[in-house]
Amino acid sequence: MQSLYDALSRIVSEHGNRPFLCVPPRAGRPYLPEGTEISFAGMLGAVDTLAEAWAKAGWGPGHRVALALDNHPAHVMHFLALNRLGVSQVPVNPYYLRHEMAYLLDHSEVDAAVSLPWNRDKITDVADIPVVGWDDASTPTGFVPPVAPRAALDHVPDLHTEIALIYTSGTTSRPKGAIIDNDYAFAVGRVYAEHGGALTVRDGMERIFIPLPYFHVNAGINTIAMALLKGVCLIVPDRFHAETWWDDLAATRATAIHYLGIIPPVLMKAPPSARDRSHGLRYGLGAGLDPAIHRAFEERFNLPMVEVWGMTETGRFLADCHAPRQIDTRAFGRPLPDHLLAKVVDDQGAEVPRGVAGELVVRAPGPDPRQGFFKGYLKNDQATEEAWRDGWFHTGDVVMQTEDGMLMFVERAKNIIRRSGENISAAEVENALIDCPAVGAVAVIAVPDAMRDEEVFAAIVPAQGHTGDLATAEAVLDFAREKIAYYKLPGWIVFRDALPVTGTQKVQKHRLYPDGVDPCADPAAIDLREAKANIRKART
Repeated sequence: MQSLYDALSRIVSEHGNRPFLCVPPRAGRPYLPEGTEISFAGMLGAVDTLAEAWAKAGWGPGHRVALALDNHPAHVMHFLALNRLGVSQVPVNPYYLRHEMAYLLDHSEVDAAVSLPWNRDKITDVADIPVVGWDDASTPTGFVPPVAPRAALDHVPDLHTEIALIYTSGTTSRPKGAIIDNDYAFAVGRVYAEHGGALTVRDGMERIFIPLPYFHVNAGINTIAMALLKGVCLIVPDRFHAETWWDDLAATRATAIHYLGIIPPVLMKAPPSARDRSHGLRYGLGAGLDPAIHRAFEERFNLPMVEVWGMTETGRFLADCHAPRQIDTRAFGRPLPDHLLAKVVDDQGAEVPRGVAGELVVRAPGPDPRQGFFKGYLKNDQATEEAWRDGWFHTGDVVMQTEDGMLMFVERAKNIIRRSGENISAAEVENALIDCPAVGAVAVIAVPDAMRDEEVFAAIVPAQGHTGDLATAEAVLDFAREKIAYYKLPGWIVFRDALPVTGTQKVQKHRLYPDGVDPCADPAAIDLREAKANIRKART
């Protein structure tokens, strides 16, 4: 098989009538409120019809199309149709603000977009590209794409054809576009299928509930690839809904879930009920579950929650899925000799002894260390090569390895905040805040958050003439909401007379608070999480 489309064609011969994609019903949702379910054969028919329409309009290798389809099943239909032709998809985060959307569409050089009605203006306001609408009345047979802007490349799609451009925050203020190919998709699909243990996936049987967005690789690439290899059903709601969680799982007959760190604490807060253990779930897969509640969650809900580690750039992931699982720690698995090699190194790249913290570096086994990884960062060869120093991909995550080989997360070395599954560049937030008239200097760090894994914490020196009080903090938040997406806004602000700096005036973030001190416990810290949540509600 050379493409995900090939995998879809093959699986239809084995599981054609089995469900591939399910959208649970939800009253009031702007699309498919009654839900829907699509078989593998039904998906192939829709994909072929769309692919033929795209091909007739001249689309092929060398073209990119933005998909602003949220979690509508049309996203998967168009993705696989474009995959058949060798066209790359660029998924759109609907929470992007105007300038963020403009950057993504300009940097990726997309040639057209397919959009749900409520996302259309977000694209047309910032980019001069054709946008084709899609709603519940749309059908593959009625779809008419725009004419391709130029001839496609003379290339037969294969394993190394670009299939997606996924933007991921880095340590600089601009997100980087990670180039994904078919080989990447198959590599991660196979490692998911072969992990075993608590993550054993039964051919043609699992129904995996994934309340995550298609614009991330978890739902948008990785699990789709695994489903096409194993013939399993993906259940994809618009997002996580705590109030209907167990009802949705029951209605869709889910056998597994994917989660973010925010989900378990929310479920634990609900009063105990008979539904806690009456579900049909076999496993949960995710990251960021606090060890303080991990065991209690598993015991209450009779459900193994498997912590994993992975990145957009790596695709393949490590998992603490084999007994005895170390759920009272930040363990995330051991290296995989057949899939993903890993070691812990110091600042010079030398491997450190077991039990000593260092940076996690990974590579593929075999002669090509980059096989199955992302192909590189678009228009940024320097960043690509910097990440691949000494033949290993440098993750920026600080971990340590126990004597028996288990890897345990310590902290994130990169200037990155991991909030509810979103990678947030601290530098991007700093650049947005520093433009505020009330801000003289700013340093942004990650702080632990019981529900969201991490939250954005900003230490600010007020500009001359401004005071460090709640009114100023709210003014900063109000200013920044027009600069960055809501989830990047500070959840906490503390005002300081000065920031700790080096002799060359570089901020020393590690000196903002002593080791072991929670910045949120600072009496001077202002909690803006509720205000931040209200901004999200206003936008949605």
